Amino acid sequence: MPQPLRQLGVALSLVLASACVTPEEHAAAADREAYALLATRRAELFGDTSTFQITADPNSLRGRLLAGEDPPVEPISLNEVLAIAAENSRDFQDRRERLYLTALDLTLERWRLGWIPSGSGDVTAAGEGTGSDDVTASADLGLSRLFGDGGQIIAGIGVDLFRLISSGPDEGSSGVLSLSITQPLLRGAGREIVLEPLTQAERDLVYEVRSYERFRKTFAVDVASRYFQVLRRMDEVKNAELNYTNLATLAERNRALAKAGRLDDLQLDQVKQDELRSEDRLSNTRASLRSSLDDLKFFLGLPIGVELSFDSADLDRFSEEAPVAVELQEDLLIEVALSSRLDYLTALDQVQDAERRVKVSADALRAGLDFIATSSTGSAADKPAEFDFKDTSWSLGLGLDLPVGQLPERNAYRSSLISLDSARRSAESFGDSIRVSLRDALREAATAFRTYNIQLESVALAERRVESTNLRLEAGRAEIRDILEAQEALLDSRNSVTNSLVEFQLAKLALYRDTEHLEVGEEGITTRPILLGEHEDSGASGQ
Repeated sequence: MPQPLRQLGVALSLVLASACVTPEEHAAAADREAYALLATRRAELFGDTSTFQITADPNSLRGRLLAGEDPPVEPISLNEVLAIAAENSRDFQDRRERLYLTALDLTLERWRLGWIPSGSGDVTAAGEGTGSDDVTASADLGLSRLFGDGGQIIAGIGVDLFRLISSGPDEGSSGVLSLSITQPLLRGAGREIVLEPLTQAERDLVYEVRSYERFRKTFAVDVASRYFQVLRRMDEVKNAELNYTNLATLAERNRALAKAGRLDDLQLDQVKQDELRSEDRLSNTRASLRSSLDDLKFFLGLPIGVELSFDSADLDRFSEEAPVAVELQEDLLIEVALSSRLDYLTALDQVQDAERRVKVSADALRAGLDFIATSSTGSAADKPAEFDFKDTSWSLGLGLDLPVGQLPERNAYRSSLISLDSARRSAESFGDSIRVSLRDALREAATAFRTYNIQLESVALAERRVESTNLRLEAGRAEIRDILEAQEALLDSRNSVTNSLVEFQLAKLALYRDTEHLEVGEEGITTRPILLGEHEDSGASGQ
């Protein structure tokens, strides 16, 4: 069988097969192609082999809670909070779908450079009045392909059936096999021009994979910030409870001393007043914690009325990390960021995209000169599938399109030059903004680190002050007001050290995030060594 017929046979089988595919099967096929592309790109760029999908997890915590399942008994850790936020966040779902659609666009550009089948047909009855004189039917199958150098092949087979009803049972049928080849010689020729849509689609997928990864890191730091603020509130409640217990114990002791005549009413009232103040503070602190818990549950997409507990051990593990004082090298940090930041690399790559678009729009200003070859073979009478290739008609020629009347093309070319300059300025401005933000981040991290160490020392001093004042009070060398002031200072110092610890850890995470040395995976948030003088990975989730 001649090659054109074999290709058309393939086209026919594809057309018939596609006609039998359900919408659900089309969606599944789209998923297979898009997910395969995403798996390849994510593995190439980041070594990420985790499963990606845009469909919601039917076994999510939100779904289980809404179905009436009891909430988890064990406290929820940072890793679990990250997973819950990712599965319920609308913003996260929007980014997943955006990434998927970018991969879907690439499948379209690849399809356009393959063999594309087509098929159509019609049946027509004609006559006068209420009578029908004849019936005609036709069917057309085609196969086309655009090649990387701009050449295009279009092959087709058409069958016409004709029957005269008014004059009797005479029937007629015929078939036509056609082939057309077009090869650009000037405008539109060359792989760089022809493959530009595919090239841009490939690069757009890379950009979106980078953007998605960048979003995951930014989102994780945001979740960690909200989570640690809740832990901070929990620690404040614990400190307030301890302070209230201490003051209640002191008040009970002083009431006994007053009853024995060893303490005057003024000092007893001072203790009672501070006890009431601490009780009110405890009540307000608990209310603030409940509000923070509700805000976090809302952010996580969980039912607000469900009682959940969170793992305060994450904060304890942070305390045990004992951050080491380090000298932060600003120049090195900026150099690392500019060579690693995913969004900055995309901005630089987009300058190259603009340069390519200039070449494409310049090509559109050239003259069009195409080589065109066509052939057509008819079938024997009443035998639409039998072709005599000795009777093939053919033509060869050149088509010329002079570069006149090209104001749209001229304007497009000028616009592409302006877009190139704009892309260069944007990349330069973005680099400067990274430098400025990193300088600020360095200062914030260094300040938070100093504050944390100062507050650690302040807590130690406050604890010694309480202990010393208690001893002096028992020896009669101190007044009640002294122990009350020492107790208040200890409470403030404990709250301050927790707050400074959280602020320092979040400043570190932000620094790692902004230099692309923060990773988000199944083990939670981890950091790669380079920054802050560290030589070992430190798990921000305490693992």
